[in-house]
Amino acid sequence: MNTVTLDRFELGGPLGSGADYDVRAAVDRETGRPVVLKRPSPQTARRQMHGPVEERTTRILEAYERAGQYCANVPRVIGVTDAGIHDGYFGDDVGQPYRVRVEERAAGIPLVGDPRSRILRVPIGLGQNLFALHPPVLPEGAGAWPIQTQLLAAQETYAAAGYALLDLGPHNVFYSPGSGRIALIDAGALVGHGVERAQGNRGPQDVHDFYLEMLKFYITPEPPPGEASGYFDPYNQRPIISLEQECDDLARAFAAAGDGLREAATACIGKVRQRAYATVADFGRDLQECLHLITIRNDSRPDPDAAHTAWQTALNRLTENHWTRYQFDANTELAGLTT
Repeated sequence: MNTVTLDRFELGGPLGSGADYDVRAAVDRETGRPVVLKRPSPQTARRQMHGPVEERTTRILEAYERAGQYCANVPRVIGVTDAGIHDGYFGDDVGQPYRVRVEERAAGIPLVGDPRSRILRVPIGLGQNLFALHPPVLPEGAGAWPIQTQLLAAQETYAAAGYALLDLGPHNVFYSPGSGRIALIDAGALVGHGVERAQGNRGPQDVHDFYLEMLKFYITPEPPPGEASGYFDPYNQRPIISLEQECDDLARAFAAAGDGLREAATACIGKVRQRAYATVADFGRDLQECLHLITIRNDSRPDPDAAHTAWQTALNRLTENHWTRYQFDANTELAGLTT
């Protein structure tokens, strides 16, 4: 992994801050390209409690070397700094040594935006609903259901290197409507190569927890909304409690589906519940069958014009100023999707 120094990067504004990482925008002076700087949360580092975050960074970099650099949907890691006190660069008083990871900045918008933006009445669920769950118009060459297809491909790449990549909910996925490409902005939740991960009562996790995420966040028994407002709120965002409970909820949700979707989804849910899939490809075939049945259902709906008008009206909300904070130009990205 390349070692970099922070004086190479012109610091920009904050992009997000969580329990583990603080993320800042920057520009690479050598290339002129936008990047992101990821460092341990300053509050955690200041209390000298950032050891687990540094260990996670090490795991992320190891997984990147094994798999991530071969995955088209993972932003390229440009390098990592040596551990040091970076107070002068960031303009704070952490006073503790830590490393800073530098990555390419992901293009597009998050499928689900920052919940705090709801205060400003931003429709943070637009990406998930417009492009993952109900995409009637796609860019040329993207193929059917490109978000799901690329997520499966990324998981296969990591599986080939001995990992399962988890926590790929819509808040960790960016999407470029103009190209149909996704970017995984957090590829740090891993199992494999001795990494055992558990949360609360969920117990040890494996790739079936990713399959559960696919069924929970990227497929729905509901038809496309008839009103633009139906695209505004994130879908199915209640936190995952346990695989068993989520499978129960999914089975109930798909029980009312028709046109063969109920049977196909129920069989898929059952295999996830039993952790019975041998490979990512096996799950992918079952998921694609469900998506194919959804396509047939949506193409035969009785009110296609009204549904399409609702989709276009919701799509136009992406021209609002809020979305300019991302690597996203609405005029370019949406040009081929508006009618």
